[in-house]
Amino acid sequence: MKTLGNLIINGVGSVNGGTFNKVEINGKGTVNSDIECEKFYCNGTGTVHGNVKTEKGKISGAAKIHGAVKADSLNVNGSASISEAVLSRKLEVAGSSSIGGSVKSDEMVVDGKAKIAGDCEAEVFRAEGAFKIDGLLNAETIDIKLFGESKAKEIGGRKIKVAQHRESLFKLIKSLFPLKLEAELIEGDDIELEGTTALVVRGKNVKIGKNCEIGLVEYSGEYECSPDSEVKESRLI
Repeated sequence: MKTLGNLIINGVGSVNGGTFNKVEINGKGTVNSDIECEKFYCNGTGTVHGNVKTEKGKISGAAKIHGAVKADSLNVNGSASISEAVLSRKLEVAGSSSIGGSVKSDEMVVDGKAKIAGDCEAEVFRAEGAFKIDGLLNAETIDIKLFGESKAKEIGGRKIKVAQHRESLFKLIKSLFPLKLEAELIEGDDIELEGTTALVVRGKNVKIGKNCEIGLVEYSGEYECSPDSEVKESRLI
């Protein structure tokens, strides 16, 4: 990568983009075109009017990116608003993130709050925060520990597990926030659900745990259902 050195904004500044070794915004900075860099750090309030391509991205402050992001790794500890798609080998959201397009990642971890307007495709999707995906959540492995209200239009994967926190903590959290997962369709090979509302659950082996409301369960292997849950219809296919 041919670079132009480092672009570092301390205080207030507005600059054009380009190709850099490191881009670091520590104050209030605006970049007026595309950025390509090895490291992108936003520790203050940053606005990028363009796309960001980086090997390592970390947003600890507040960033608004009016474009797409392509990163080997992207870590959001603060807040990030990205208007288009995100492509990243590893995407971690510990703060809050709003993504206007789709997400494609080998591994996505949500420990904070994530909102995705399109689809989310990953090899591994882990969540211990809250998320809203307007499209399809598709991953080989989906591991969700409910810690807020989460929603996806459809969920598909080989292994899908949704668990509630232990009972004492669950009661405390439930008194403060809605604590559930909602989806129209959940489809996979091995499915274990707690605290889930869905119209249809379809899989090979399906285990419906506590606090679920399911319209129809279709299964081809083993099926279990907790007496604490409501399943209107179950069908061996």
